[in-house]
Amino acid sequence: MASHTTATREDWLAARLDLLEAEKELTRRGDELARRRQALPWVRVDKPYRFDTEDGSASLADLFQGRSQLLVYHFMFGPDYSAGCPSCSAIADGFDGFAVHLANHDVTLAAVSRAPLAKLQAYRRRMGWSFPWASSQGGDFNHDFNVSFSEEQQRDGTVEYNYQRGRHAMDAVPAPAPVVQFAAACGTDAPTYVRDRPGLSTFVREGDAVYHTYSTYARGLDGLWGMYQWLDRAPRGRNEAGIWWRRHDEYGER
Repeated sequence: MASHTTATREDWLAARLDLLEAEKELTRRGDELARRRQALPWVRVDKPYRFDTEDGSASLADLFQGRSQLLVYHFMFGPDYSAGCPSCSAIADGFDGFAVHLANHDVTLAAVSRAPLAKLQAYRRRMGWSFPWASSQGGDFNHDFNVSFSEEQQRDGTVEYNYQRGRHAMDAVPAPAPVVQFAAACGTDAPTYVRDRPGLSTFVREGDAVYHTYSTYARGLDGLWGMYQWLDRAPRGRNEAGIWWRRHDEYGER
């Protein structure tokens, strides 16, 4: 006996056509949101940020790799982590597949983290990735784009993340179980783990000038989780109660 509502093919088709109208409306709304993102004003970036890359010291302009657009994924990998965040790792599993298409459409995709470059490179080898990954260790980049915070900010409740200032769910005391679980998976404690947060920032280059165009955080990154786009179309959807995903090399045989 099926555990879900069943119907004839004719009844299913009627319900599917009704859903199709809602899907089309969502697509139209998504198109309009994309246009609004692209219509945001640009902010010139004048601070001389420096990064450690596999090609040596680099500026923000260098990260474009000769293209006019740059997408930076703020990957949670703090200086005291022993491994990258499992959630960021699940998102990054999709980067290599479409980075080549972006590169051939005048867009560079790169990740930036505060961990030392040697740690990032070792973890990238472990995961089998090849996308460019730069270290911002010792610089202001992560702090200026609101994805890294100090102990003082945590203590004073002055963290500004996802365009809100104050204590966030990740800062709760005691730490939520998923935060404790992920912190342990990264070889650190919860307060240290949440001093780095995920996000996406985008930039454009015109001549010698670089402009910041857009940033998003937290649930604003949902569209980058390739696995969730598939699960949302599976019969039981996300079907989750707590943290179920792991790094791709940590699953058992299925």
